[in-house]
Amino acid sequence: MSQFEKSLLENLMVSDFANEGDLIQLITEEDDSQQVSDNLKEEIPILSVRNTVLFPGVVIPITVGRQRSIKLVKKAQKGDKLIGVCAQINPNTDDPSWEDIYQVGTVAKIVKMIVLPDGNTTIIIQGKKRFQVTEQVTEDPYFIAKVKYLEENFPKSSKRIQALEESLKDAAVRILHLNPEIPREAQVALDNIDNTPFLTHFLSSNINAPVESKQRLLEINDGVERATLLLEYMMKDIQMLELKSEIQKKVHTDIDQQQRDYFLRQQMKVLQTELGEEGPEKEVEDLRMRGEKKNWPTEVKKHFEKELDKILRINPSAAEYPIALNYAETMVELPWNEFTQDNFDLKHARKVLDADHFGLDKVKERIIEYLAVLKLKNDLKGPILCLYGPPGVGKTSLGKSVAKALGRKYIRMSLGGLHDEAEIRGHRKTYVGAMPGKVIQNMKKVKTSNPVFVLDEIDKLSSDFRGDPSSAFLEVLDPEQNFAFMDNFLEVEYDLSKVLFIATANSLDTIQPALRDRMEIIEVTGYTQEEKVEIAKRHLVPKQRKEHGLKTSQIRFDKAALVKIIEDYTRESGVRNLERAIGKVVRNIAKSIAMEEEYEPKINAEAVRKILGSEIFDKETYQDNTIAGVVTGLAWTSVGGEILFIESSLSRGKGKLTLSGQLGDVMKESAMTALSYLKSRAEELGIDHRVFEHYDLHVHVPAGAVPKDGPSAGITMLTAMASVYTQRKVKTKLAMTGEISLIGKVMPVGGIKEKILAAKRAGIKEIILCKKNKRDIDEIDENYLKGLEFHFVDRVSEVLDIALLKSKVDRPLQFSFPDEKKG
Repeated sequence: MSQFEKSLLENLMVSDFANEGDLIQLITEEDDSQQVSDNLKEEIPILSVRNTVLFPGVVIPITVGRQRSIKLVKKAQKGDKLIGVCAQINPNTDDPSWEDIYQVGTVAKIVKMIVLPDGNTTIIIQGKKRFQVTEQVTEDPYFIAKVKYLEENFPKSSKRIQALEESLKDAAVRILHLNPEIPREAQVALDNIDNTPFLTHFLSSNINAPVESKQRLLEINDGVERATLLLEYMMKDIQMLELKSEIQKKVHTDIDQQQRDYFLRQQMKVLQTELGEEGPEKEVEDLRMRGEKKNWPTEVKKHFEKELDKILRINPSAAEYPIALNYAETMVELPWNEFTQDNFDLKHARKVLDADHFGLDKVKERIIEYLAVLKLKNDLKGPILCLYGPPGVGKTSLGKSVAKALGRKYIRMSLGGLHDEAEIRGHRKTYVGAMPGKVIQNMKKVKTSNPVFVLDEIDKLSSDFRGDPSSAFLEVLDPEQNFAFMDNFLEVEYDLSKVLFIATANSLDTIQPALRDRMEIIEVTGYTQEEKVEIAKRHLVPKQRKEHGLKTSQIRFDKAALVKIIEDYTRESGVRNLERAIGKVVRNIAKSIAMEEEYEPKINAEAVRKILGSEIFDKETYQDNTIAGVVTGLAWTSVGGEILFIESSLSRGKGKLTLSGQLGDVMKESAMTALSYLKSRAEELGIDHRVFEHYDLHVHVPAGAVPKDGPSAGITMLTAMASVYTQRKVKTKLAMTGEISLIGKVMPVGGIKEKILAAKRAGIKEIILCKKNKRDIDEIDENYLKGLEFHFVDRVSEVLDIALLKSKVDRPLQFSFPDEKKG
């Protein structure tokens, strides 16, 4: 019955029933028989009810929802209002048959019928007389049966009957006192009953017993036997109530809040067990069983058991309970001392690395070394490698290949923009929404204690008022400390020493020095044109073809097409833009196939230009040496090497130096150092010293919107200034890089390989470097150096001897000074 129905019935007045001519009252069996005997028929409609047994003389409400039952009730309401009521054997059966209902029931009169707004019908019925089904007439449209009416077999009043009646009343009163949920009005109703048969019916209807027991009472014809069984049921109920009352009295003595909560939980536990539901204790026991299967360190196991015992003492409705439960679940889900088996087949590892990445020999060699030592020693702390290089060279994907080669699980954590220390170390459990840090979360996710853990973009870590994440990583990435990594949420030490950490970075300048010191830096440099062609053939073209749903026969790139894309449409150290350009070509072919247009499956250089449009980059750089003061330099950026032009010009003035092109402080100081050196060596270089006083010098670095800084353009600036002051030509297809000192010494710089690749892309043939940079050249593969001539210098004078030609420019500047006599 819905809450609405209950509320409605509770508000019905007795006067409403009086209007129908039948005032609800506790009538005696004799009166009842007298009133209805004339109306009883041999065939009556049968209404099946769930979870209810109707007894003669008792008034109850019943909600009718089945269409068959509604038809029966409406038909009876229009007629004599008499129906047979039988209890249903299985209350879960929605459409019962004759086999699903008991064959003994009670004839009832419909006192009131109420149609509710939700479509259900509620009837108030009063039991009249017991009957037994003798013949099942029909089931359609509702049950109709022939019945035999059962008379009450209760002996005349005697001492035994009086004692039985008194015992029933005493038991009922006892139940009323023990069960506060029964309303006090029931006592008044009980006192007004003076008929023994009706007393048994009234008490049978209201005892706390299952339907089967009540049906058994209804079916017993012998009144004494029925009353005796009823008394037995009531005594059992009294015993349960007394036991409950006794427990409540004991618990109530000096009870405090914690004891009260414990008692309520015990009651909940019993109820949940009866209902087949899982309670808090069940969850804790499950965690304990899972914990027994873990290979815990001794201290961690003790801590875990202590936490489980603490959970049992916490009220499940308390705010601390879900936090404590979440903490225990986190501990049991972590892979304590659970490892995957490493694959020590070095040839297999080399094969996997070579298949996934072209080049990168230094990184591959380091991984093979690690595997070799691990194979011999079978116990090695995981190294912390940092792959450092420009974007798009395969640093991140290399981590996945390493995991594949080792046979380990792979996990990646992006650190770009991370600025909260709690993301690494986790939150303390006292905070709302506390959780472990990302390191522990990823270890739980990967379910092994020795994965390959890629820390992507470690140079992009930032810090604010919430802490410095790079400082938190000092413990994670220190082989001497990370065997006992302490997460704020976990509160126990976790061993990270078997993890192979691989960090990636585009620049080392932004990495904290202490953190950088903990990592083994491996430089991953850019690719040559030949390497890019091979990478495109082996990896990029097949990948793009697969992603766009094309077959090998539908599109083929020849070498000339790939070279054109590399030279004219991309200018990078890596291959990311190359992949995008190839993807654009593949999409164009996919469109032609989808639209059933004719196309040429073989992609050549002409087809590339047609699809990608005009060339974005010029292959040849500025090589005009007819103008003095223009020199090509080499620069390193976070996206690889680039060529850099230094332009110098003179104009009449007072010897002022102007620098433009968004130059940083270091680069400005390099220009001033170069000018000071030229002034001190003017006579040696054949420069009239008066030019420094009467002509202004302007040094400009094109691409003025791009910030530039660093000392490596020192010799380039010096050469540009010397060229403009002497008006001598600069050697064609020459580039240079190196720092200068005030006394004319050339010092080494970094990023040599990236600068050499930039020079090759720009068509440079000769490069000037510091002598100390020769060691960098010796480490570079010969394939990178083909077609280049290197000049290793120690002094600035050597640079000028190589770079400046003896001949003047075509239209040299004619210097004139104020004190010079004309004519």
